[in-house]
Amino acid sequence: MADAAHPLALACGRSLTSVEVEFETYGELSPGRDNAIFIAPALSGGAHCAGWDATAEERGRAWEATRPGWWDDCVGPGKAFDTRRYFVVCASLLGGCYGTTGPADADPETGRPYGQRFPIVTVGDWVEVEARLMDHLGIDTLLAVAGGSLGGQQAIEWALRFPDRVRGCIPLAASSSLPPMGIALNVVAREAILNDPHFRGGDYYDGPRPDGGLGTARMLGHISYLSAMSLERKFGRRLQDRSDLSWSLAPDFQVESYLHHQAQSFARRFDANSYLAITRAMDYYDAADHGGGDLVEAVRRATCRWLVLAFESDWLYPPEECEKLARALEAAERPVRYVRVPSTYGHDAFLLEVAAVTDLVREFLAGLQGS
Repeated sequence: MADAAHPLALACGRSLTSVEVEFETYGELSPGRDNAIFIAPALSGGAHCAGWDATAEERGRAWEATRPGWWDDCVGPGKAFDTRRYFVVCASLLGGCYGTTGPADADPETGRPYGQRFPIVTVGDWVEVEARLMDHLGIDTLLAVAGGSLGGQQAIEWALRFPDRVRGCIPLAASSSLPPMGIALNVVAREAILNDPHFRGGDYYDGPRPDGGLGTARMLGHISYLSAMSLERKFGRRLQDRSDLSWSLAPDFQVESYLHHQAQSFARRFDANSYLAITRAMDYYDAADHGGGDLVEAVRRATCRWLVLAFESDWLYPPEECEKLARALEAAERPVRYVRVPSTYGHDAFLLEVAAVTDLVREFLAGLQGS
């Protein structure tokens, strides 16, 4: 989505003259090109948001062959984003490691992986790339943009950056900016990576990778996606494969084994430099920047309808923060429905509260089509 003739100017002041984007589409684009929905991925998601990928192994993505897409419960025939009615597009993030240009790719100037020479990217940069993708597909206006967590930030940015191209905005478990607790967790996660002896300033592609640091970062991040209630219900203080304590630092509890499994599986499929890049973009995003620091003024730019979904036990993007966005939209006299969904799942509720999300999204999209 960028070349020497059409470079991508980034918020950090640098430009990229070579950008490739991996994307997937589901359903059929209507003759009037008015049924397109863009699904924005969260931190660890890529373009494959639904169904089974028969080509995953031959593309070096063996782990994708073992599971359906990351939002398969909500994208597909008869689901919340019904692909019998809508043309759904999902794309991997710039700076990530799922096919769109990122730190592991070759820098055209050196022929070597960018590593930490890859520029700092922002949510705004991602949306610029996504808009170029829509241009490539011949889609002028999106019926809706939707996403959870970091994907929700992209949905918000779409509505503010390209108000004439969005009819509906659906941020789930996302607010106008990441609260300080989230920034603090990201700082610690990045430190785990940066201090891994295999990190080598980001130039680790020809040797051992900083899997230990990346795994620890994932453990910390994964805890923030859960809730105290979900951890208690799922694990409690139950021991793992033993009837007594080991009297060592080996994993004794089921929750320990679970986190170690999450760390190992994530390190096999993700890139440490991409984790650094994406979490920094997450930190930097503040929708109020569109209004000189005033969120109400910022959202006056939007012309679309909004469905803002918060989840009761989410402590990464707490409901109170999501409600601030909804109240700002109300103050700016923009059409918004805010729903605080009861849930004990924590931040991951946007993936797990399928019935509630399906009912709310289906109704909202039907209203958009009828308007």
